[in-house]
Amino acid sequence: MNVSDFDFALPEALIAQHPSEERGGSRLLVLRRDDGLEHTTFSELGRYLRAGDILVVNDTRVFPARLIGRREPSGGSVECLLLHRELKRSDAQSEDWSALVHPGQKLKPGARMVFERDGTRIDAEILAMHYQGRRTVRLLTNHAAGLIDAIDRVGHIPLPPYIKREDADEDKRRYQTIYARERGSIAAPTAGLHFTAGQFEQFASAGIERVAVTLHVGYGTFKPVKVDRVEDHVVDAEHFLVTANAAAALTRARREGRRIIAVGTTTVRTLESLTITAAGDVLPGSSATTLFIRPGHTFQLVNAMITNFHLPRSSLLMLVAAFAGRERILAAYREAVEKGYRFYSYGDAMLIG
Repeated sequence: MNVSDFDFALPEALIAQHPSEERGGSRLLVLRRDDGLEHTTFSELGRYLRAGDILVVNDTRVFPARLIGRREPSGGSVECLLLHRELKRSDAQSEDWSALVHPGQKLKPGARMVFERDGTRIDAEILAMHYQGRRTVRLLTNHAAGLIDAIDRVGHIPLPPYIKREDADEDKRRYQTIYARERGSIAAPTAGLHFTAGQFEQFASAGIERVAVTLHVGYGTFKPVKVDRVEDHVVDAEHFLVTANAAAALTRARREGRRIIAVGTTTVRTLESLTITAAGDVLPGSSATTLFIRPGHTFQLVNAMITNFHLPRSSLLMLVAAFAGRERILAAYREAVEKGYRFYSYGDAMLIG
């Protein structure tokens, strides 16, 4: 299958640069795989759910992984995007991280950087160079509360590259789901950004169960598909955790024929990475997944999904096309464009069932 089969025209004006005025205020396109589509608002989602449904959410938490500072001793500007921790040291003041740095060509092993904000300082040194511009960076601080707190104070929310503005105070709250708990992502599981506490209260009263899994979203979520054939693309590994309690809830729902509704593509990838025994038990897991869901995939757990609108020619568009059918998804996207839906992370949502 060709990557060009997943292209579509999108006016730049439809790429959302800011969140909606309030959570739940986005539009919702409901795509029934067997019976057309409907236009509504996310606040009306409950109309399309029923008692016994199980909503599975990704409770990962975005941390301020973008550090902006200067090179030492030249004073030139520098940026460092923290990807994942490689080594945590015993004193809590120093850690080694895998990171992307800019300007990359000038930052070789031994290069030093400083990141400061409001009296909190982090010193950094490049330790090693790796493939695709990645570096191992040692971070060090004298901040009394330790390095993690220093990163929270100094760092910026790492907004996606298609949001053409600097991060603002509103992003600290809005680029985070209300149920985020497990720190570790550099990008939000954006389908979850729409939910309000009031909605979850209504769902619980209606007999709709909520279960949390964790997948830490990495830089690979923005990785473009650069090959011509879909089958040649490789998805970067991302770590997930599904507890025994979550797995037991999924097992019960599956045996009882209740719908398992995944909130977001990260949740879909987590669920579809799990092992199901011959007896029908969903097993808990803590591992890294490189699962690339594309047309031809047989879904083992997911019966419906809530998702935002994705980039042309992207692996996430291929994922939703695998679930609903390529032609049906592209037709829905064309209609969304015609009706002025907002796209991508801060955009509107779809319910595919």
